[in-house]
Amino acid sequence: MNDGEVGIGAAAYPAKAACAGCKTSKPLKTQITMAFQPIVDIASGSVFAYEALVRGIAGQSAAEVIASVEPDVIYKFDQTCRVKAIELAGGLFAPDNATKLSINFMPNAVYEPNACIRASLAAARRVGFDPARLMFEFTEDERMRDVTHVRRIIEAYRARGFTTAIDDFGAGYAGLGLLADLRPDMLKLDMALIRGIDSSMARQTIVAGVARMAEALGIGCIAEGIETAAELQTLKTIGIRLAQGYLLGRPAIEALPPSYLVPPRGVLALEDARSTLNRAWPWSAPVPEASAARVLPAAPSEPLPVLSALRP
Repeated sequence: MNDGEVGIGAAAYPAKAACAGCKTSKPLKTQITMAFQPIVDIASGSVFAYEALVRGIAGQSAAEVIASVEPDVIYKFDQTCRVKAIELAGGLFAPDNATKLSINFMPNAVYEPNACIRASLAAARRVGFDPARLMFEFTEDERMRDVTHVRRIIEAYRARGFTTAIDDFGAGYAGLGLLADLRPDMLKLDMALIRGIDSSMARQTIVAGVARMAEALGIGCIAEGIETAAELQTLKTIGIRLAQGYLLGRPAIEALPPSYLVPPRGVLALEDARSTLNRAWPWSAPVPEASAARVLPAAPSEPLPVLSALRP
């Protein structure tokens, strides 16, 4: 999760040991859709993954959607979010690349991993989305009560070829003990460690140490919540390769926003030109509608601020 976002399962609900919650006929109070935010390889500028972030179809924020979910439908909500994210990804993701779809879940909403993944696999089959491109992020807002259960989920998901990640690492209970017990594929470094890292030797030392430790364990690192070019350059210097944050790309509802490390080039479709420019160059004045019909230059006359920050 990133920049204050609330993931699919970011609320504390008591676990239940049956699938009745998934089968309940009780409707969700809020109809949902998904926004997608890029996780970027800052060395190449390519998009490693898009994280699915829940939204209400009437414009509700993630926090508002989560607040409307009652405890007896948390399982149904979790399944609905997974399926919606995969169905949208099937129509948005290019079929011929390896860009991953990252989905948040809360372990307490999974009563049995192989049973609870069936709806996700069925959705992937329906839309032709390769399940090997799925990445599942998990976090806990309260102390994890059953680490064995979470380890069982990770092992089951890994056996199916999914990527697993601990979200918000370095905040709350997502710490070293959890890492030692669970050994996921990825760590998402919490924004509290990233904010102001360019001017904080303490944060630089901690993040560099975590990165070295993760590399020794064969675990990748993703830095969350990057908002300034100075933060990005510091992370690159430390050796962090994957990053996410408003500086690199804001969430877009039912669309895949561009990474700001890769500016649009060439001729854009007339209908999309203005909105794409306004997303990709947020530091400039809004592009007027009359400009949308023009052929855009291959590159801006001045270096983009983010690209400039990454120059050696």
